[in-house]
Amino acid sequence: MTTTDTKDVQRTVEQVMRIADKGCDIVRITVQGKKEADACYSIKNTLVQKGYNIPLVADIHFAPPIAMKVAEFFDKIRINPGNFADRRAQFEKLVYTDADYAEELRHIEEVFTPLVEKCKKYGRAMRIGTNHGSLSDRIMSYHGDSPRGMVESAFQFARICRKNDFHNFVFSMKASNSVVMVQAYRLLVFEMYVNDWDYPLHLGVTEAGEGEDGRMKSAIGIGALLQDGLGDTIRVSLTEAPEEEIDPCSKLANLGMKISAKQKGLPEFQENHRRYFDFERRTGQLPLQKEGDLVDVRNVLHRDGSVLMSVTLDQLKNPEALYRNLATKLIMGMPYKDLATVDTIFLNKLPAAEDRASRLAVKRLTDVGIGVLTPVAEQLVNSLPHAMALATLDEIASGTHKELPTGIRLAVTLRGDEPEEKLEMLKDLDLIMLLQYLPEGDEKSSHVHASRKLFEYLQTNKLDFPVIHHLKFPANTHRDDLVIKAGSEAGAMLVDGLGDGIMLEAADQDFDFIRNTSFGMLQGCRMRHTKTEYVSCPSCGRTLFDLQEISAEIREKTDHLPGVSIAIMGCIVNGPGEMADADFGYVGGAPGKIDLYVGKEVVRRGIAMAMATNELIGLIKEHGRWVDPEPTET
Repeated sequence: MTTTDTKDVQRTVEQVMRIADKGCDIVRITVQGKKEADACYSIKNTLVQKGYNIPLVADIHFAPPIAMKVAEFFDKIRINPGNFADRRAQFEKLVYTDADYAEELRHIEEVFTPLVEKCKKYGRAMRIGTNHGSLSDRIMSYHGDSPRGMVESAFQFARICRKNDFHNFVFSMKASNSVVMVQAYRLLVFEMYVNDWDYPLHLGVTEAGEGEDGRMKSAIGIGALLQDGLGDTIRVSLTEAPEEEIDPCSKLANLGMKISAKQKGLPEFQENHRRYFDFERRTGQLPLQKEGDLVDVRNVLHRDGSVLMSVTLDQLKNPEALYRNLATKLIMGMPYKDLATVDTIFLNKLPAAEDRASRLAVKRLTDVGIGVLTPVAEQLVNSLPHAMALATLDEIASGTHKELPTGIRLAVTLRGDEPEEKLEMLKDLDLIMLLQYLPEGDEKSSHVHASRKLFEYLQTNKLDFPVIHHLKFPANTHRDDLVIKAGSEAGAMLVDGLGDGIMLEAADQDFDFIRNTSFGMLQGCRMRHTKTEYVSCPSCGRTLFDLQEISAEIREKTDHLPGVSIAIMGCIVNGPGEMADADFGYVGGAPGKIDLYVGKEVVRRGIAMAMATNELIGLIKEHGRWVDPEPTET
């Protein structure tokens, strides 16, 4: 989507050309008034004259007459069913009689039908694009601010299209919350099946933000749906230059096409426990201490989601650097667990018995509640009393684990797609955790389907072991590829409430990047919050300030507030519902002026932009959510 002022024809044309040159297939342009609509005619003509025939989509809110005008020369019209024929939501609980409700539907049909007829006449396409943040009061009064409300909002407009024999439309169900977004699309597809409809889907996580966080949120939401073969077009909405969206978007599209082409799966099995349309987390039983244990295991996993990381012998040689990499607090060189400290490390090789320094480094980690996991074979040859042992199912079957010294606790690694007869041995084990791992490039199964089969088995047999999604990446994997694959595979499970943590391995990647990506995935799946959450729009022609610059400024001053969510919005076109997932909102109210929100309520209006960030910080302090940043270590 373009970010230029639509009235500036030259700059908009140049931006569309840059986006197209990057490989984009469709470009959306905001059209908020008559002047912008007039400019769109020139934009389209200029692009055609320059040899750019890329389809253009008009983004319409609150303006049916503008949609009618621009439909004469743009290829597609995006309407928001929450505000096309309705006023901006006031978040009032309204009581409707059947007659009142029917009258509102009649009004929608009266306002919307002329656009349907015009699109049909000119051969235009349409997107009925529901946004979680801008549902009408009518919809929220009946269905709440929910996936069900999102679907019904879109269906009210789709029924009018069908009544007029117009079928050239697609649906979208966007939300900044990946969990809500996935639920809404699944419910939409279910309702289409029930009604024997088959319309395309445009996928997107709106206001995803920037950098790795924005890419991760998009990978989780879009990737989860692509794993099930859902989706026809996609957009990765980032608070970055629009052309920067194309690369991660292309990677996701390629991933979806690869999934479709390879058709990996499993023999058919019945799922009776996974929740498709709402969220209910399957929480594994956290480890309990047993008499005779050689190490305290009560803190090796975290109740809100755990991060495990692989550590090498070389890294043990520099304990202080390792402790920093694990995000511990250091006091006089000694590690202490912090909010975003890695929960358990995996040592594929144990330090030799005579390597006292490395063994002491490991002991100091276990002393503060960080778990240490190592293969059974290592424990048998080079025992480390305060480490847990990781066994394969074959090692369990052969009884190898029974040779372990008394007091060493056990975990198991498995694929997840094993025959049930092989999984039966799990019933006789007292395990700290399961690691579900499918080798990269496996031609038999996909991680998602193997995971679903495993969780169905565990839930059917009432086995409550915590399950860690374990992914390994080959050398030279690009960072964006790692984020997208991890988000779409492990994230697809976590948004369904299936999984208790993540372990990512990529030997040639920076340790901090892997750790931050792991914690970012947990936060993106609404599990464990270890940093400030930002709901940041990607900017468009309506934006009233430099969104990237202001976003960076706010992040610099507020990124140390885990548990606090801040919305940074270029305008309020979609209504205060955009702040539904945020504690505080920074919103463009007029040129050079900012409105501040607490939740969905505006509390300060017309603040000069130069003062607005400090005013936001003051607002956070007033509500008791501010802490001073810790001094930087020197």
